[in-house]
Amino acid sequence: MASNVLIVEDDATERDALARLVGQWGYEVETAASAEAALVISEQWPPAVVITDLVLPEMDGVGLLQRFNETGRAPMVLVLTGHGSIDSAVEAMRRGAYDYLTKPVDPLRLHLLLDKAAERESLSREVTLLRHRLRQKGAFGDLLGEAKSMQEVYRWIDLAATSAAPVLIYGESGTGKELVARTIHDRSSRRPHALVAINCAAIPETLIESELFGHERGAFTGATERRAGCFELANGGTLFLDEIAEMDVSVQTKLLRVLQENAFRRVGGKTELKVDVRVIAATNHVPTEAIEKRKFREDLYYRLNVFPIPVPALRERLEDLPLLVRHFIDEFNREDRRAVRDITPEALRALNEYVWPGNIRQLRNVIQRAVIGAETVIGIEHLPLELQGVSAGSRDAGRALPSGLTGAVKLPTMSLGAMERTLIQQVLADTNFDRDRAATILGVTQRTLAAKLVKHGIKP
Repeated sequence: MASNVLIVEDDATERDALARLVGQWGYEVETAASAEAALVISEQWPPAVVITDLVLPEMDGVGLLQRFNETGRAPMVLVLTGHGSIDSAVEAMRRGAYDYLTKPVDPLRLHLLLDKAAERESLSREVTLLRHRLRQKGAFGDLLGEAKSMQEVYRWIDLAATSAAPVLIYGESGTGKELVARTIHDRSSRRPHALVAINCAAIPETLIESELFGHERGAFTGATERRAGCFELANGGTLFLDEIAEMDVSVQTKLLRVLQENAFRRVGGKTELKVDVRVIAATNHVPTEAIEKRKFREDLYYRLNVFPIPVPALRERLEDLPLLVRHFIDEFNREDRRAVRDITPEALRALNEYVWPGNIRQLRNVIQRAVIGAETVIGIEHLPLELQGVSAGSRDAGRALPSGLTGAVKLPTMSLGAMERTLIQQVLADTNFDRDRAATILGVTQRTLAAKLVKHGIKP
């Protein structure tokens, strides 16, 4: 079946000549005299390739390309330009155009590029179809889940990937917020460039500004040479700011300026640097609560909240637990050269009945430990003591909740706060009070763990 080609050219003579030429090569051809007309035609007649003049009345070729990108079903775009506007054509390629040709058009080069662009579009369509099928089976890039809440996350990722607008991902620690950010980057036109990730909670407040914006030699004690910051390193790509609500409010102010003006100064510098960076931020706080506590600037929140993506906690998508368990068993079989082939119903029930304060990250650690300890089948005895205790207690007391795995489930009658305190004490005991390991197992930062130790009055 011949591919659809839409030619956008305001000069009627050139438009008709291109249409006849492309039609001779076996393509289905439609024409438009303006970008607005091209958008209307593409709604009813989706083109595989668009050949557009760069200079058009009202909306130019770059604007048309941007509008196509925003629809989420962008065709391959070939840009036509005069010799004096090659810089603009290069800018169009940076924004996602397939290639450009200078006028007068070389028919042989046009034929070659058109065939390649049509082939690329066909391959892209096949990949999209395969991704759709995988999504229906619970896989979306490196993300896993069939739950309705995860399908909604996938939908938002697809929308965000077609834009350069900021994204705010929020959800509890360990839910996979960085994986969501990486999936957006990998599905966007910025994929050839870097994804730079920084954990705002893991860097001292005195160094966070230098990490983000870089510094000049002599800017402060220890600055012995000029150093590029994350914004420079991510130029053309994506910057992921994890736990943004832990960033000092004064630095949030400077971040807001960069988002508004796409420019910044290195620490100790006088020259403004222009950058093209897509910012994706994440927080494990409820954004509105963080604003009320003055941990998160309200104006920065609104600037980032163009694409809000809430990531559900594991306890809210327990129907995905068997899929995740199977995935982690396979992963650690390969990684640790084990031969675990199954998990007992009792062990799976214990996993299903647990509250998972550390979410997917904690489940992954639990399964890794179980795979290492088991021979061929994971049993209840291969799970941490806190999971064994929940399973035993739930047989005798608690209230029933619906479950996608085992029907009615019993939860212990202790409060969530008491359960959290008991879990932290157990993990600390298992790790000989190694806070680094305990924080990793619980799926929280060291700062969060320290705060919870104070909250619950837990001491070594």
